[in-house]
Amino acid sequence: MSGPLAEVLDGQRQADLQRAARALLKVPLLTADGPHSDEFRLVRRHAAELREWFERNAGWSLRTDADAARLRKTPGTLTDATHPAREATRTALPFTRRRYVLLCLTLAALERGESQVALGRLAEQVVLAAAEPELVAAGITFTLERRDERLDLAAVVRLLLRLGVLRRVAGDEEAYVSGSGDVLYDVRRRVLAGMPATLRGPSMVESGDFDERLVEMTARTALDSDELRFRAIRWKLTRCLLDDPVLYYDDLTDDELAYLTRQRGFITARINELTGLVPEVRAEGIAMVDPLDDLTDVRMPEQGTHGHITLLLAGHLARAAGPVDPAELAARVRELAVEHGGFWSKSAREPGAEPELVEQALAKLVALGLAERTERGVVPRPALARYAVGEPVIREPGPARHHPAATLDLAEQAEVKDER
Repeated sequence: MSGPLAEVLDGQRQADLQRAARALLKVPLLTADGPHSDEFRLVRRHAAELREWFERNAGWSLRTDADAARLRKTPGTLTDATHPAREATRTALPFTRRRYVLLCLTLAALERGESQVALGRLAEQVVLAAAEPELVAAGITFTLERRDERLDLAAVVRLLLRLGVLRRVAGDEEAYVSGSGDVLYDVRRRVLAGMPATLRGPSMVESGDFDERLVEMTARTALDSDELRFRAIRWKLTRCLLDDPVLYYDDLTDDELAYLTRQRGFITARINELTGLVPEVRAEGIAMVDPLDDLTDVRMPEQGTHGHITLLLAGHLARAAGPVDPAELAARVRELAVEHGGFWSKSAREPGAEPELVEQALAKLVALGLAERTERGVVPRPALARYAVGEPVIREPGPARHHPAATLDLAEQAEVKDER
């Protein structure tokens, strides 16, 4: 088939493939009956092409069946802890170490259990597993008698519900947390089986060092040839460009930088073709910009009090000549509250709220690759320069001119949605 109709069909096929790839990058575990069921069907339709692309370019495997599609992603930087799992709630609290341990214990209990389980029964199995001598020796204990521990378990269960591992049959997690009721779930075993993304099970890893354990769980083969070494570099660079806000040249080894210098056009073009992400190449690094703005878990700028404060502190940091102490940022928030507090929530204007506001802002800036925490203080990274806005310039009357600094200053003062 040729002509206009063929071009339309080819364009539709490419658009569907791109939509399927973006869905997997955003939600690496898609279920047939979940909120992304349409995207799941697209993934199944284009599974062969997607599997080949991810395997060849990123070293990620894709498993699909009638129930789920699982892209087993390995991050480019194994030790990056700035994008934790979060609850799907208004507060969006990040997962702590305790919650991650609970998640692992819960998955182990579900794997050994039946096709249905009550939350109370699941909690008993988790407590029993947590009594293992190795966990106790590591300082990990759970009784789930305290409310905060039950809240953590409820957060883990809600994550598994969102992923499609569990399906709620009756009850409510809040009733379990308060001690007034229980919850019954169906366990979707085929979806559960797709949860692990490591190449080696943790029990097969011998190293006791945390960083070395991560490497062992994700390493494929010994890099004993140039071809394998170049492949590993290509995988790492592609993973970083797909997952990380910014890829800085300073963070690369000499071999990685040399490979990227030679292959930059090829790598970024391949990513653009599959995902629609557009490369922004600067002297300090590369960012794959998303025109649709939905392949991210952290947004900036963002509506609300915290988003406004983060934007204002970004401008302050971008103009800094060197490291900035968090105490200085807290003092800056107090100054900003005088000028902008009328647009902020009541809690953000309370005396003593500044350190927490600064911490929330810094967590976002670090996650976006815009700032870095060091022993000397907070150091702005090159990509933060785009937020270096000067004070509005007062000009003599004359022909109207567009002044970006004045425009952004007015935008910053626009009304911010109250989060009370």
